[in-house]
Amino acid sequence: MSMAASMRRPGLLSRLKPWAALGPDALVQRGAAAYDRGAFMEAFETWRRAAEGGASEAAFRIGQLYARSQGVVRSFPDAVAWYEKAAEARHVDAQLQLGMILLDGVVAGLGGSPEAWRQAVETRTSGQASIANMMFPRGLSVEKDPERGFAWIAKAAASGRAEAQALLADLHRHGRGCEMDKTAAREWYEKAAGQNLAAGEFGLGDVYYQGLGVPKDPETAAGWYRKAAERGHVRAQVALAFLHLNGSGVAQDRTEAARLFSEAARHEDVTALYNIALMRLGGDGLPKSADKAETALRKAGRRGHLPSILALGEFYSLGAAAEPDLREAAYWYLQAAERGDVQSQFFTGRFYATGQGVAPSVREAAKWFLRAAENGHPTAAYNVAVFYLKGTGIAQDVTAAIKWFEFAANAGISAAQVQLGQLYSTGQGVDRDHGIAEQWLKTAAGGGDPDARLAYAMFLLQSDKSLEAIARSADLLGLAAEAGHAAASFQLGNLHAGRFGGTPDWAQAAKAYARAADAGLADAMLALGQLYLDPARGMADPKVAAGWFAKAAQASQPLAQFQLGVMYCTGAGVEMDLEKGVFWYEAAAKQGHLLGQFNLAVMLSKGQGCERNPEKAFEWFAQAAERGMAAAQLSVGDALYAGNGVAQDIEAARAWYEKAAGQGNEVARQRLHAISGRT
Repeated sequence: MSMAASMRRPGLLSRLKPWAALGPDALVQRGAAAYDRGAFMEAFETWRRAAEGGASEAAFRIGQLYARSQGVVRSFPDAVAWYEKAAEARHVDAQLQLGMILLDGVVAGLGGSPEAWRQAVETRTSGQASIANMMFPRGLSVEKDPERGFAWIAKAAASGRAEAQALLADLHRHGRGCEMDKTAAREWYEKAAGQNLAAGEFGLGDVYYQGLGVPKDPETAAGWYRKAAERGHVRAQVALAFLHLNGSGVAQDRTEAARLFSEAARHEDVTALYNIALMRLGGDGLPKSADKAETALRKAGRRGHLPSILALGEFYSLGAAAEPDLREAAYWYLQAAERGDVQSQFFTGRFYATGQGVAPSVREAAKWFLRAAENGHPTAAYNVAVFYLKGTGIAQDVTAAIKWFEFAANAGISAAQVQLGQLYSTGQGVDRDHGIAEQWLKTAAGGGDPDARLAYAMFLLQSDKSLEAIARSADLLGLAAEAGHAAASFQLGNLHAGRFGGTPDWAQAAKAYARAADAGLADAMLALGQLYLDPARGMADPKVAAGWFAKAAQASQPLAQFQLGVMYCTGAGVEMDLEKGVFWYEAAAKQGHLLGQFNLAVMLSKGQGCERNPEKAFEWFAQAAERGMAAAQLSVGDALYAGNGVAQDIEAARAWYEKAAGQGNEVARQRLHAISGRT
């Protein structure tokens, strides 16, 4: 039912008729009585009649009804109209309320945007905009007008209203709706403080602490803060707490600081809650308690206090109270990330990339790394560049990858510098340019990063075979190796072994390989085994070789597994043990080692070191044959011809013999000749 329709209800009219002869002041009182018992519509109509009679208090009260949505639909434009009517009649409270609304304006009086509400009304009225305009003739919003707001607040302040004086001081202080005037700000704070208004006393505390138009005076500031704090002014309690915490203007007293923070925290002040938490965590001025610190941080965090949200992320990621809780940490860092904290955006990307605390999602990881990169985070820029390069969680875009690699590289991220060097070296996504490639790799190596030194050394070894380049590479690899970089030690071993040119130095190669092997690098263990197995290198020792092959084999190095299988089958460096030989052949075969597959098949076909198993032997011969090994193709042909481990198939045998013969296998040619002679 509309307001106009409700006013036509007989019950309401019958109650109003006896008041028709009352004057404006009496009507104001009658309206107040109706308001107090919750009869807001009756109060509205009574005050409207009083306002028509010139009662400014009634106009002010109607403005409040519209602002509070009591008895009428909330409408700030209507509230402003009534406040302005009262304000023009010198109603001080109306002047103050009107000024406060005009300072910032109101986007919509009904929640959501004005356009969204208007569309909703028009939808409910079959798109008839005229009905919406009739319901809200003054519109749905109040335009921001700081200058007019300032003027009305100034009128209220001049009339002696303390709250208006303090607010006017704030406006002068910050230059809102007027020119900034620190002197005027201080004078109006003084007027408000002269009326014992805590906001005025707090403002004077700020004036003297910050030196706003006066010399800085922490002691005077503390005095004003204390007066306001004693009146329960929360921000003054927080300010005075900081002074006691730091010993500025007052004696340092962490216990008093804690008391003041605690008092403000009772009013849910987020700054107080945050500082109480810090003091609780460190046992500073308060008994140490991680649980109470957590409670305080969560209260402030739920109210959107960014420092508290960040503290919660760290609290849970480090496990300040107990074990780390990465799910909680990820949640709070996400809250901070959504509020624009760059480091938290990076952390959130990392949580999604690793699946720690959240379900893994490369798409979410890419999104947050990109957002952090756009906000200037160098490591995030590197990560999103990698994602763009590989098309991980985001459409592949080499140009975008190079852009972010360059951003990260210019910020000093050596991995990005290395990546750029490699891209320019190979010409991936850019014109190939060895000069630029070397510039980036040299810059990265110059920063001392072992990975960068390795990358630059390998670039030099692959692009420049001169003795000077080899010597420079040896220096770079040596520095990286001394820093414990296993791959650099391995490549240094290869360099000393003459694999990049120059005269081999087997003793130095063995030393470098051993350092890498001791760090767990299986390829270095294999290299040592090969070095000690080869008599031509002057260091032959089959037992030592077998020991290194065994270590590499246990680390799943297929070449080492195969070689160890050979040594057990031949008794070289170890006691002959065909079963162990079969074991290591099978380990290598399962990793795709061609000779391992063939040798395992031979052992299975003959029953050496294992039970004879023609079927399994055929399977392994077939795998090796499919990969083009002529001897295996011959063996598959023999099995098919004889029906050994597989159904006999002369034509299939002929096909395999032809493949082996085509590779020059003489026995296969003889088999084909024999088949032809029989047919």
